[in-house]
Amino acid sequence: MSATTVLMAAAEGGIIGDGRTGANLALGVGLAGLALGWLARARAGGRITGNARVGGWSAIAVGLAGTVLAALHLATADGGPGTGNGLVGAIVALPLGLGAVLLGRRALTRDHSADRTTGQTTA
Repeated sequence: MSATTVLMAAAEGGIIGDGRTGANLALGVGLAGLALGWLARARAGGRITGNARVGGWSAIAVGLAGTVLAALHLATADGGPGTGNGLVGAIVALPLGLGAVLLGRRALTRDHSADRTTGQTTA
């Protein structure tokens, strides 16, 4: 599938849905990214066990996906806020996705500095 085909389908509402569906999807993905980022930060801080690096990269990937979904919905939404097309939900989903990216990055940075203080090397 070419990029032109994907953008045309998104403009017609075929990929991310019409109305509030796309905004709700972006909100859900953004919230999932925030949860992953929070868990990754907790792992990097040593509060819970697990791999903080995997969690950090997961939060970044899911946060980027949520941000892209929200931006696509904003670009293809008809009308303004309050018309039932999910414009406000997409506006709210943008900072959620970006917050997930920032939390994931912070977890990676914190995990990397913890590796340096204990003398471990990463492969």
